[in-house]
Amino acid sequence: MVLSLLLAACQPQATAPAEPTAAPTTAPEPTKAPEPTKAPEATPTEAAPAYEPMKVEAPSCDYGGEFKSIEAVDELTVKFTLCYPDPAFLSKVAFNVFSIADKDYLDQMGGDSVKMSDNPNGTGPYKVASWTRGDNVTFEANPDYWGEKAKEKTVIFRWSEQSAQRLLELQSGNVDGIDNPAPEDFETIQNDSTLALYPRDPLNIFYVGFNVDLPPFNNEKVRQAFAQAIDRQRIVDEYLPVGSIVANVFVPPALKPGYSNTPAYYSYNKDAAKALLTEAGFDFNQEVTLSFRNVVRSYLATPDKVAQEIQAQLAEIGVKVKLEEVESTAFIDATSAGEKAFYLLGWGADYPDATNFYDYHFANDANKQFGTLFPDIADPIRAAAKIADPAERQKLYDQANAALKEHVPMIPISHAVSAIAFKAGEEGVAASPLNNEKFGVISNGTGKIVWMQNGEPAALWCSDETDGETLRACLQVWEPLYDYKVGSVEVEPALAESYTVNADATEWVFKLRPGVKFHNGAALDANDVVATFVSQWDAKDPNHKGRTGTFEYFGAFFGKFLNGE
Repeated sequence: MVLSLLLAACQPQATAPAEPTAAPTTAPEPTKAPEPTKAPEATPTEAAPAYEPMKVEAPSCDYGGEFKSIEAVDELTVKFTLCYPDPAFLSKVAFNVFSIADKDYLDQMGGDSVKMSDNPNGTGPYKVASWTRGDNVTFEANPDYWGEKAKEKTVIFRWSEQSAQRLLELQSGNVDGIDNPAPEDFETIQNDSTLALYPRDPLNIFYVGFNVDLPPFNNEKVRQAFAQAIDRQRIVDEYLPVGSIVANVFVPPALKPGYSNTPAYYSYNKDAAKALLTEAGFDFNQEVTLSFRNVVRSYLATPDKVAQEIQAQLAEIGVKVKLEEVESTAFIDATSAGEKAFYLLGWGADYPDATNFYDYHFANDANKQFGTLFPDIADPIRAAAKIADPAERQKLYDQANAALKEHVPMIPISHAVSAIAFKAGEEGVAASPLNNEKFGVISNGTGKIVWMQNGEPAALWCSDETDGETLRACLQVWEPLYDYKVGSVEVEPALAESYTVNADATEWVFKLRPGVKFHNGAALDANDVVATFVSQWDAKDPNHKGRTGTFEYFGAFFGKFLNGE
């Protein structure tokens, strides 16, 4: 699957075909978006000024990023020139973090994700009708959508951290679908004729993370000891759905090149772990804090139980562990900023390539969660991203995996099966291996779909977000140049109707779909594409704000920022 995507990207021309309490049964009265952040209305009656194509170019490629220039060739043509080959470029820009915003709207909002969340102005099949913080987001169908119209008029997102609560809401008929039922509930759902279970392939990783700069985990031997003290097989057997497997490396087996059984990871060995801690001079009187968020994810359905299990396993070698539960958004922000020394996290694929796992986490200057990057990990990962030959890429990933085992910035635990569940008989439902379910294709004949996921979105403009619940909400409203087919990892045209790429995958030219309108009536053009990408790429751009200002995905996918520190 991945190989076919990479080979396609390297052809000289590739033109594509044209909370815990029960949720109420009805949505609360919608809240109006604040007037100061209302999207500017298009004024078609005014004479349009002559089109002036934008171009932003780096003086040279010495700044360390992937982009050399982004330019609007004409109103419906945009060209990306790269500093080095990127066979996975099409898959990257299909990720909805890179969805296109109207330039005028982006300028008015100053690239502020919080302001943009009050009145999102996308091109997608749904508009945001209201966001009642702490309760629900209500979407309404976009009557002027350029593509196939949404099947149902209204979609409501609700949330609860408790999988038992989500299942109860589904069984009671209060919601149409839920995300991530607990592993022990799979059989219950499958045996209920009124419900349907839709499993996802395990394109994910659950891991124990360390910040290697923070004590006591700034000692490599301590991290190696912890890697041998945790019984990973027991965690899989006791807490994950049937079909889940113990991880050997950071990427799941389906992603090749990238996955490998060589070198084999540390075996569970309590005696060796305790001896190594003693050798490292570890203070057994200290208490270490294990941080986690109690939010069900596709890679880990019961984080609180697994945290307790790890606490108990480490106690067997004399390590005292204090558990710290942190609110989801605050937890993600803190780990990303490198503020947590010892924590539970995971990752689900955004696009089907090993670069999405390795590059984001271990060769990304914008991601501080593991502390200082290790050159013998980062360098082969970066080199592999520029090579199309699978065998050559795998050699580099094997080098990186050996260094990951030695340095232990994280302990790979498992690749987990997950699922979504819906009322039986609802049409168009498809579980996405990328966790990006779309609701415009689902119909139930009632005019409304109610969805309950694990947590509340952090924002409704996702250029500066990483959380799955947030990304899924943005997916209903915003669109990228290319997109992923429903329930698939195959890309298809979206706001761009076709593309061409040169032989070495350094020049990518996209032809935009004519006639596309933003929700405020403004017409899509190539300057919107340039402005959207530049707002993330250029650290000195006025719109380089987001919510946290981190823009982790851009750094992971495309290297350093232009004009960055």
